[in-house]
Amino acid sequence: MKNIKVLGTGCANCKTTLRLIEEAAKAKGIEIELEKIEDLPQIMSYGVMSTPGVVVDGTLVHAGGIPTREAIDAWLTEASVNDCCSSSGGGDGGGCCG
Repeated sequence: MKNIKVLGTGCANCKTTLRLIEEAAKAKGIEIELEKIEDLPQIMSYGVMSTPGVVVDGTLVHAGGIPTREAIDAWLTEASVNDCCSSSGGGDGGGCCG
């Protein structure tokens, strides 16, 4: 089971990201452990300066803006997330890995 954390203080984009991940996992029949992290020091510990951030199995895969459904699907189906900033990893291409 994948552990997915959505990092953000509660903005609309963070809530939308959480909902999209839930919907994608349900549609694929994939069981996930989904957490919402709103504690600012904890969010910053991942190097996230722009929310929402998404962490899959301990690896930051996205920061800033709502992720695409394609990116979410990739996170759910990949055995492990190796390159969060590549287009296949769904990152923003702008150094989201820190």
